[in-house]
Amino acid sequence: MPSPDHAVIPSAESGGVRNTRTAEGRATMAVAADGRWHCVCIVEIVNFLAMRRLLGRVRADRLRDDVRTRLAQHCADLETTVAGREALEFWLDRESYADVLLTIAELDAMFVAPFDLDNESHRLEIVIGAATAPLHTTEDVRLVEEAEFALDEARREQHSVLRDLSAGTAAFDRLTLTRELPSAIAKGEMFLQYQPKVHVRKMAINSAEALVRWQHPERGLILPGDFITVAEEANQIAPLTLWTLDRVISDQKILVADGRDLTLFINISGKLLGDAAFVAEACAKIQGSGAKIGFEITETAVIRDPECAIANLQTLAGVGISIAIDDYGAGLSSLAYLKQLPARELKIDKLFVSQLTSSNRDPLIVRSTIDLAHALDMEVTAEGVETRAAMALLTVMGCDMIQGYLISRPISIDALRVFLQDEVGSPGDQVREAMFSRPASLWKSA
Repeated sequence: MPSPDHAVIPSAESGGVRNTRTAEGRATMAVAADGRWHCVCIVEIVNFLAMRRLLGRVRADRLRDDVRTRLAQHCADLETTVAGREALEFWLDRESYADVLLTIAELDAMFVAPFDLDNESHRLEIVIGAATAPLHTTEDVRLVEEAEFALDEARREQHSVLRDLSAGTAAFDRLTLTRELPSAIAKGEMFLQYQPKVHVRKMAINSAEALVRWQHPERGLILPGDFITVAEEANQIAPLTLWTLDRVISDQKILVADGRDLTLFINISGKLLGDAAFVAEACAKIQGSGAKIGFEITETAVIRDPECAIANLQTLAGVGISIAIDDYGAGLSSLAYLKQLPARELKIDKLFVSQLTSSNRDPLIVRSTIDLAHALDMEVTAEGVETRAAMALLTVMGCDMIQGYLISRPISIDALRVFLQDEVGSPGDQVREAMFSRPASLWKSA
């Protein structure tokens, strides 16, 4: 995806780190500085191949562990994941943009010192590519993508790079997107990724959420936040959702052939809950396929026209479609509507999950929500789970399922099939560990 127009600003405070900010980002810095910032970092050993020739393959393959150890010395609570033979990825939250920049600069300086490798001193050439934005303002997949772009730039310029995304996604010409959307669906520019959900007591994948993406030939990757509203305004949301439904039905059959009969969920716009023609066509497609399909809806969507929406949801549930309430707690949560919905699952918004282990109030809200859902005979899924500590606390609270980067990023159907095969191939106690130790090649295939 083409990167936005960045201004490169050398910083005396940050040593060799370059920070790139859009003009809007600089203008909004004062506003964003009052809230926490979320950052993804990719640390890469630039001279890995040279070190491999020097040390041999076996020792070189442990260089990531040496880098991980040094990271842990600076940030004891840091959790890293493998992002390649010579790279590690980690996430961090800080109080301000300045704190993020300072942390990256400290890490950059920390790697200047040589490493003791089997009683010999060697210097690893390290670069960091990072992307940051105010917490809950930017999708994780966008942060990861920008961190990868930052790493590419860091390799070329031989210094670490931090990208500030506080201005959000670059502004798109909505009129152009509106005009191009119908042909994008027809030309196959749309594609799906899946994010699996784990049943925490069984430690098994039992469903996945389908997420639609737009790979524009000129603009690159366009995320749902930039085109779903356009689709609604242009009356294209029904064709887009029906296209998604067809693909999900086809992919669900592929999984069944692999021996994994998972329920696949798609997100349904509130506008469609009042569309009788869409409801009838969706029911016909699903009934005719025999596939296990679920619809994720928000309470806000129901509140637009509750009588019509609830009636249509009852129709959808009547043909075997699983209904899940998405983003619970993020908007206007009404118990009056909650008790009327034919929902089997309630998803707690990641807003409450992301600070579960550091907040005093969020655990109380999450625990009460879990108890409420269970009282209404619904299972509970926690979204945005990124740490094992959060998973452990959710398990103690009685949460049924978790979804988030701890398990997997959104990945293609082919990558999901590999993911599920690895799970089946991990006997006994190995299942739990294998669930959280996926190679970077799996994410890259998405």
